[in-house]
Amino acid sequence: MKNKLRFLPISLLLFFVSNQTILAQAKNNYSTRIDSLIQTTSVRPFNGNVLITQNGKTKYSKAYGYSDYAKKTPLKLSDHFVILSNSKQITAVLILQEVEKGKIVLNTPIKKYLPNLKQPWASTVTVENLLNHTSGIVDLEKPTAFPVGTQFKYTDLNYILLGQIIERVTNKTYEAVVNELFKVNKMKDSFFPNATNQKKIVNGREYFKNNTTKEIQGIVVPKERIPAAGLVSTVKDLALWNSLLHNGKLLNEATYSRMTTYSITNQHPVFGDTAIGYGYGIRVNDKTKIKEFGHTGIVPDQGFTSVNLYYPETKTSIIVLENQTFENFDITYYFEAKIREIVLKSGLLKK
Repeated sequence: MKNKLRFLPISLLLFFVSNQTILAQAKNNYSTRIDSLIQTTSVRPFNGNVLITQNGKTKYSKAYGYSDYAKKTPLKLSDHFVILSNSKQITAVLILQEVEKGKIVLNTPIKKYLPNLKQPWASTVTVENLLNHTSGIVDLEKPTAFPVGTQFKYTDLNYILLGQIIERVTNKTYEAVVNELFKVNKMKDSFFPNATNQKKIVNGREYFKNNTTKEIQGIVVPKERIPAAGLVSTVKDLALWNSLLHNGKLLNEATYSRMTTYSITNQHPVFGDTAIGYGYGIRVNDKTKIKEFGHTGIVPDQGFTSVNLYYPETKTSIIVLENQTFENFDITYYFEAKIREIVLKSGLLKK
């Protein structure tokens, strides 16, 4: 290339160099565009942390807004957020690790592990049905909403039961098991919230349609629901989690493949209008050119929103954690969807 460039007319050489610069800028303009986006308030304000990593290197990071709204305390990238339904894939991994030990069989009815369940469905709903939300369970005292395994119905109740199964087969509390997982994998800023550590968590905030707000301190998610929607982490620890999960550090290849394979589909606004696959606590988008894994999370009463996305071909993570929620669901994931869109169009995910 150097020899060819030496003999090019200076005008063509400058044109070539200029084009390469423009292309490079176009590929990297996601930082400027995200910066500009999160400062807008026309749809709603943004308040949270954003982290984009690729191959373990930070490509974009920003803490924007407050950890304590009343005191106007600025957020830091190291701040702790409730990660809501992104807790589900962590619970799914704990289940699958017990599968690898031979203590759980995925196609076994949950009655084996939770013998106190009284409903007839306990003898037909399997562990796998809980993992991919095909159980049809809507209430512990009621029949299933549809024949087991035939439809998708998202509910925290599935993962509440999975948390109980983990406790049953390990003879430990879910809290002890998940904290050990974090410790072993050096996720030093992730934990099961309790009375002792919940002060580390940033305050949440709920916006109502009548333009009033409520600031939330501490954990309001019931303890039994935490395996489904209440674990605590940071953007950096979730990037580490993605690297561990999707690169063979938490599960063997066959188990991971089963976790990320789907038999059921469902649509979610962050991922577009097309229904995509749902594996075990993780959405699988193989309907586009760039394969995508991810999950979302919201608990309005807790005042937090979370999105965690991973692109295996380039080992890229996009993590957005907000300590606010909106009664108007249509705008809940506005910034998360826009950030995803910006990155997908930037060229960062192209090999």
